[in-house]
Amino acid sequence: LVCLVVFALDLAVKSYLIGWDEFRKNKWLIGYLVVISVSVIDWMLSVSMMCDERLRVRRLLRPFFLLQNSSLMKKTLKCIKRTLPEIASVILLLALHLCLFTMIGMLLFAKTEDPEKNEEWNLHFRNLPTALTSLLVLLTTANNPDVMLPAYSLNRSYAIFFMAFSVIGTYCLMNLLTAIIYNQFRGYLLMSVQTSIIRRRLGIRAAFQVLSCLGDQTAEQHVRVEAVLTVLNLVKVKSFYRAAISTEVQQFADVGYLDREQFTKIFDHLDTDRIKEHPPVPQYNSQLLQRLQQIFSHYYLTILGNLVALANVLCIGAVLVLNADKSVADRDNVVMQIINLCFILFYLFEMCVKIFAFGLRGYLSYRSNIFDGFLTVLLLVTPLLHRVLSLWDMISFINMLIVFRFLRIIPNIKLMALVASTLLDLVKNLRAFAGILVVVYYVYAVFGIWLFEGVIKPPPEMLLLSNQTQENGTSNFSSECGTYEQLGYWPNNFDDFASIILLYDVMIVNNWQAFLDAYSRYTTGWSKIYFVCWWLTSSVMWVNLFVALILENFIYRWDRSHSCSNTDVERIRYETSVQLIFKSQVQEPTEEELLCQLHKHPHLNLQG
Repeated sequence: LVCLVVFALDLAVKSYLIGWDEFRKNKWLIGYLVVISVSVIDWMLSVSMMCDERLRVRRLLRPFFLLQNSSLMKKTLKCIKRTLPEIASVILLLALHLCLFTMIGMLLFAKTEDPEKNEEWNLHFRNLPTALTSLLVLLTTANNPDVMLPAYSLNRSYAIFFMAFSVIGTYCLMNLLTAIIYNQFRGYLLMSVQTSIIRRRLGIRAAFQVLSCLGDQTAEQHVRVEAVLTVLNLVKVKSFYRAAISTEVQQFADVGYLDREQFTKIFDHLDTDRIKEHPPVPQYNSQLLQRLQQIFSHYYLTILGNLVALANVLCIGAVLVLNADKSVADRDNVVMQIINLCFILFYLFEMCVKIFAFGLRGYLSYRSNIFDGFLTVLLLVTPLLHRVLSLWDMISFINMLIVFRFLRIIPNIKLMALVASTLLDLVKNLRAFAGILVVVYYVYAVFGIWLFEGVIKPPPEMLLLSNQTQENGTSNFSSECGTYEQLGYWPNNFDDFASIILLYDVMIVNNWQAFLDAYSRYTTGWSKIYFVCWWLTSSVMWVNLFVALILENFIYRWDRSHSCSNTDVERIRYETSVQLIFKSQVQEPTEEELLCQLHKHPHLNLQG
């Protein structure tokens, strides 16, 4: 109720600020009102029924509050909406391909008088729903080659049917779908960037028009430097943006004013992110200390540290191989401790000399040094936990930290640094996609709980099976090989919100036919529609959207860094923005277009 009250206040404030006329045009705010109203009514029904009702509609409406408060998610939904017609055309072609091969398969593997030749028919082509399901799963290669083996055992030429189906469907149509989604997404993103650029240029032009009115009528096309600096100190903007723009503006302090082109150019800093500057190194008076500082700050020390980290990982690998078949009591933990101690001392030495060479602030200004230093401190502290952890657990934990420390080589290898920076950038820029993916998971999980809660329960025999030893291995419970029951998939169910794990298992389509078969047996065959819809939403559409974003980011970074050194890759990560990715393809609005839109703006009254 508290959340609904907060949302209602948010809606009231937004409606008051934009006015009734704008409110009627905004579909999101109208939907906001409807969702809040339905949620309040549903909440009142829950309270009147003592919260004992099975179906709560407001659970399904909760993701709307997340979507309507994020402009990036709204843009992403618009992208998906624009892409759906093209996706639907390919999916229709996939459905036609599936139906055609299903009919051919039912004709090829029809029931015969010889029972020994009916295994393919009995397992996969007994009726139309079974045949459709078998080939749909084959489209994702999850049941390959199981679906083919009965027929292939009779006649090897039957493999042509299944290979033709997979080549056309999996390798042609599915990849064509990826290409279409990538092309549509790129077109949408370009259009979105174009709209964003126009909106920004319009705002800057409007600011220039308003600020120029503060001066004399004779200086109508100029803005005073003092006015720009005053407004800049009042607006909410990141400090490094404010500093960069202020520095640019102060270059015109002698002239006293900026014209329109100069005013527009100073805001180009908003297209780039901050490039981190490292503090100056300490200054030592002694010649010996200066020489040591020069040695310890050299790039070769980092290379030596990487080689030592590699040797450490190789030692850990060799010890793991030697101790693989030994019991805990027979493992030579003392030798492992001595080896780890030697390497830890080197890491401590490396950290200390780098702090000496760069200073503490300079050392911490490098993220790689923060990573190394944090792990080194952990490696030093871990032996103090011998009273909490056993010797073997402590050594295992230390070895895991050392393996993580080997990741320090990534910034020093150009291609690895490029890939790593792409992944980090995706984490930062895919928030909208991740948010909508969470919404989709949530909605399907709620539907799954409504439809399938409690329909699959593990039999009593499964409770006893875990207590039996491998020697006697006796159990009254048996099931067909490869089924939900035989594979022990009992934790994967819709009894609670952990059903998102089941949805994830279906999304990666590995063995997802076991879920199709189980829920169709425990409920009805119509349950397959739910799983197929989830597969289309997650694996077909969403995974391809992620592929499109990854391709776009990586191709751009590859083109820019192909002729750069390793140290420039880090700089590219700071300079990259969506506007820069499409800068060469975006058309800047003309002065006439900007003035035309400014004169039409409802909140600006421009004369002339």
